Amino acid sequence: METQYYTLIEKQDFFEIIENKYGELAIFIDARNGAPEDPVLQFDGKKTALLKRDAHLAVRLDNIMEETIEPLAESEFVMIVELKGKMVERIYGVPVENVEEIVFDGKQTRADELVKAKSRDELLKSFGAVKIWNNGAKNVK
Repeated sequence: METQYYTLIEKQDFFEIIENKYGELAIFIDARNGAPEDPVLQFDGKKTALLKRDAHLAVRLDNIMEETIEPLAESEFVMIVELKGKMVERIYGVPVENVEEIVFDGKQTRADELVKAKSRDELLKSFGAVKIWNNGAKNVK
């Protein structure tokens, strides 16, 4: 059994934040290996959030759009949707912690992807999305 003595921080280059008609938010990111354990989303109220997926892996979300800040800061809970391409790998709810500053402890890597389930479009329809914000890398459509 391998012991990991550091936390990996993977930067998610592209992600979507979606709001349904009830004001609930979902964040679509690339799938990661394994199931999350006690995940939490820290948000600095500016442009950065950190999904602490488990004790060894965190996913950094940069360049959050300005119009997304208020709905995210006011959310107590968000749904995380992990995708492999357009297929849903897993869905789970996480509490949102508003913090003054996000502290990045660990070694940063690039984003990666993993496995499948139902399509992203099917999930968007059943979630009842009324707004979709494309966040992250500049000029990505």
